[in-house]
Amino acid sequence: MSEESVETKQTHVASSADNTKIRITLRQQAGQCVLALVFGVISYFLVSHFLLQNVQVVGESMVPTLYDSQQYLLNRLVYLFREPKRTDVVVLKDPQEKGFAVKRIIAGAGDRVDLRGGKVYVNGRRLSEPYLLPNTPTFPYFTETDKTVLLGKDQYFVLGDNRNNSADSRTYGPVPRRSILGVIIR
Repeated sequence: MSEESVETKQTHVASSADNTKIRITLRQQAGQCVLALVFGVISYFLVSHFLLQNVQVVGESMVPTLYDSQQYLLNRLVYLFREPKRTDVVVLKDPQEKGFAVKRIIAGAGDRVDLRGGKVYVNGRRLSEPYLLPNTPTFPYFTETDKTVLLGKDQYFVLGDNRNNSADSRTYGPVPRRSILGVIIR
């Protein structure tokens, strides 16, 4: 055999082995891409359903704090580490419409809420509400002039910041803790 034909055969064998390595590498890369895609989809699902979620305000019950059609993040994780507290702006399961609502927590478990003379009192003390427009009155709905609510265990009293245009605890009563999904990040 001539030297030239031996070199050609060796080159052909070497080139065939390189192709096998390339095929394995391409197969591995394709598998890695699929695996990354699966982990990405799972991560998105976990983050968007259990940690942070995009929410859009519908309606004007939280004006002047939040406006209709504005978008915010809902922090669902925070209440795994602490209880909801007064002044938190939260998303909750609306007990009347079976949808979701954005409201402000005014009082929590064991608190007494009094609505008197257009003012809100929690445990006998007038509530300071710097987030409301000046001189915004808070009256009970229907024909009552004053209203007192004593909150039980795991109950919260919520109000919209637009007191004249909000269905809230004045309408449907205290909200159970299990109905509060998370706090709005502004």
